[in-house]
Amino acid sequence: MDLNTATWTKSSYSGSNGGQCVEVALNLPGVVAVRDSKNPGGPSVLTTPAEWGLFITAIGRRR
Repeated sequence: MDLNTATWTKSSYSGSNGGQCVEVALNLPGVVAVRDSKNPGGPSVLTTPAEWGLFITAIGRRR
């Protein structure tokens, strides 16, 4: 999949010290892309919006 049109947003939980940083692109049709912001040219994980929603819900329950 071509991710050149992806609009990446950095997680609000990512620190500014260059540590564990995650970016997500929600603007792609039928796909949610996730990547490491320290390595933007590296691999991205692709998932469906439904699976992403389940993941976010599960994280919210762990707080």
